[in-house]
Amino acid sequence: MELETTSLTKNRVASIDLLKGLVMVVMALDHTRDYFHEAAFLFSPTDPERTTLSIFFTRWITHFCAPAFSLLAGMSAFMVGLRKSKAELSGFLFKRGIWLVFVELFIVTFGWHFDIQFNNFVLQTIWSLGISMIVLAGLIYMPIKMILAFSCLLIFGHNLLDNVHFGDNLLWSVLHESNSFKIAGGRNLVVVYPLIPWIGVMSLGYCLGTLYERSYDAVKRRKILNITGMGALLFFVILLVINKYGDPMPWVWYDNASQTFMSMFNMTKYPPSLLYLLITLGLSLLFLAHSEGFKGKWVAFFCTFGRVPFFYYILHIYVVHLLALVVAGLAGLGWDALLLPSFSNMEPALKVYGIGLWGVYLVWIIVVAVLYPLCKRFDRYKQGHKENWWVSYL
Repeated sequence: MELETTSLTKNRVASIDLLKGLVMVVMALDHTRDYFHEAAFLFSPTDPERTTLSIFFTRWITHFCAPAFSLLAGMSAFMVGLRKSKAELSGFLFKRGIWLVFVELFIVTFGWHFDIQFNNFVLQTIWSLGISMIVLAGLIYMPIKMILAFSCLLIFGHNLLDNVHFGDNLLWSVLHESNSFKIAGGRNLVVVYPLIPWIGVMSLGYCLGTLYERSYDAVKRRKILNITGMGALLFFVILLVINKYGDPMPWVWYDNASQTFMSMFNMTKYPPSLLYLLITLGLSLLFLAHSEGFKGKWVAFFCTFGRVPFFYYILHIYVVHLLALVVAGLAGLGWDALLLPSFSNMEPALKVYGIGLWGVYLVWIIVVAVLYPLCKRFDRYKQGHKENWWVSYL
């Protein structure tokens, strides 16, 4: 691996593509575990009283995916804005946000369940990105310092709302508290990703995008990323030790050291707690600071996924789920057992299904290997056909 001074190539920063690609590949591991791991249908992978360190880490490492991608989406939005007027950027963000919400409700939801009746409409990652873009479409008219203050308020202050409850209130669930609601036709609307503080994470990324203007000094950029990343990790450690604020579920001591360790690092994701965001975003910023100029075959490999993240995201859900159908059929459970009316880990019939953790890693590697040539081909098409407006929505 070679390290050189960073430069903007065709308005794209390789370190951003690299981090995007890494988190997208790691994300597929978690979704593969959802559909294949035998323990996924029995208990939470982060439950200190039932899980193992290997299962815990397999889940925990994927915590970086959503925060890093939301942050990077904001940074990319700023860099797109370097080539557009404010009005053009705002319009693009608004339309792309609407598109992402549609994709979440129909294309992604179907991919998760393969349920043609759509008994569940699930609001997850793509939904939160879409709404965050819609909000950012308005925020970009504010001064950067005000956007930064708004972002920090959501990220650092939202855990003050942890004890605020409004029962079965859809609006409050959309904003800050995961819940499920009955809607027309007896269907369920499941809010997995409340919007606060995801909106703040994307708008923070937009602010950090200013560090990637062509005229910005690379040494100064790396210094700021290093200081910010280290500061986030230091604050994480302080809050973790105090154990009073930053996560609605304080960690507890166990007689077993490994259980105590897992309890300490079992941060809340829905919505992401301050502790969750400090460690994931802190390490992401440090990675950006130290990966500028990385070169080599493995960098090109991950950057391929990073340049077509939306395309990869949609494909990987369908590929993983289709493979799960095949495995269920071969296991004698019946392929139709994976036509899911609800989440896979909530289906009683699947408690006798699944493979070991090493098998999960093998399936994950197969999924990534299958998707790589498809992503590489689409990346080439995307780079060679930028005149097609629809390419920017994929």
